[in-house]
Amino acid sequence: MIEINLLPGTAKRQKRAAMPKLTRTPKTPRARAAGMDRSRLYMVLAWVLGLGGLAYLQFGSASRLSQLHTDVQAARADSTRLHALRVLNDSLLAQRDTIAAKLQVIQEIDAGRYNWSHILDEVARAVPAYTWLVTVNDVPAEGLLPRFRVEGRTGNTFALAKFMQDLETSPFISGVTLASQTQVVEDAKTVYTFVIDAAYEEPAPDAIQTQPLFGADGDLAADVQLTSATAGQED
Repeated sequence: MIEINLLPGTAKRQKRAAMPKLTRTPKTPRARAAGMDRSRLYMVLAWVLGLGGLAYLQFGSASRLSQLHTDVQAARADSTRLHALRVLNDSLLAQRDTIAAKLQVIQEIDAGRYNWSHILDEVARAVPAYTWLVTVNDVPAEGLLPRFRVEGRTGNTFALAKFMQDLETSPFISGVTLASQTQVVEDAKTVYTFVIDAAYEEPAPDAIQTQPLFGADGDLAADVQLTSATAGQED
């Protein structure tokens, strides 16, 4: 026999009505104790982690503070050392400047201490025959190099001309001019008085030849200088 249900929803409602209702069973004391133990465990873990974090931060801060204190002490020591080095450097620079100034003065004095030796040597070397000198004096000069005046007597004008020419060719003398010339009679002889003005000049480096003051054994090289001077006079 075939049955047809003309109300489809009725069967579902009947099935739903036929299903038993689920009811919550109350937790047993053991389950409640397990839940409480887990909560306490979480709290203990939280406290442990919190205290551990605080301890880590505390010890880390103390370590960093100690390191910073050490760095500050090292920086202060370096600053003190650098300050002392700077003071020493300034003192050495001041001493260097003082020594340089003194050396400059010594060099200026040393540069001019042989000027008159060269002048007198060149004047004496240039004196021709039948000519004699009366005075050799310095005259005021505008620059650092000295000027000088030569007064003398000569037997003829040819000797005077040769004397002036030899002075002018000297590497140490320049600006030779005849200031005055007068014919006079001395001891029943006719002579010429003359006044010559000239100036000292620095010679070219290749115009002079220097000799060592001391020999290899430390003795004064007087024989070498004497030989050099004698050879110059012969020339």
